[in-house]
Amino acid sequence: MNFNIIPAIDIIEGKCVRLTKGDYSTRKVYYENPLDVALSFQEYGFKRLHIVDLDGAKAKHLVNYKVVEQIASRTHFEMELGGGIKTNEDVKIAFLSGVHKIIVGSIAATNPETVALWLAAYGSNKIILGADVQNRKIAIHGWEELTALDLISFVQSYQNKGIKEVICTDISKDGMLQGPAFALYEEILTQTQVQLIASGGVSSIEDIEKLEKMGCSSVIVGKAIYENKISLKDLKAFQEKC
Repeated sequence: MNFNIIPAIDIIEGKCVRLTKGDYSTRKVYYENPLDVALSFQEYGFKRLHIVDLDGAKAKHLVNYKVVEQIASRTHFEMELGGGIKTNEDVKIAFLSGVHKIIVGSIAATNPETVALWLAAYGSNKIILGADVQNRKIAIHGWEELTALDLISFVQSYQNKGIKEVICTDISKDGMLQGPAFALYEEILTQTQVQLIASGGVSSIEDIEKLEKMGCSSVIVGKAIYENKISLKDLKAFQEKC
């Protein structure tokens, strides 16, 4: 299995932004037009693109799907979308907008029966589990609410339902550029059989190298790119080695 570097675009009010630890008050706008960012990622040969509709996560329904549609129509990525996917209508809109996979996080924590229906209808290759955690507990609704659900039990329960890919973000690491949650990922990799996509805290090529050696299937890189901690050229060179 090839290791994938997945660049990220987070969207608020149609703009490319980043937050720190999921706090909306820390938002920083990097680009007015997310399409320009996506095209630059495509230029460097990346195959997958991670998009989060942060307005959608807060509103509890998809908001920025027109931006997603625009990116899909102008690029060739295998696109994954998260943030605000809560209803059958949201799922339909996401796929009609051109995404290949949807990320289910809050809905997976609050309404597993609905996610089970989506897995039956669309297949496990179309659905990624989003496991966003604070102190090992699953966080929902744009990370503004903490549940009592334990991370490992949560992932195992969805593995039993047929989920193959899981994105795990340790909120305390997100946007901090101080390294990923290696110990947490090690635990997931030893206690489950999912394909683990690491997200949050990546600040160097060395971080990415370590995640690959640990057995993660992919890594999502966002703020490190926007803050020029890692160049697209270096990411491309690493990706070509994988």
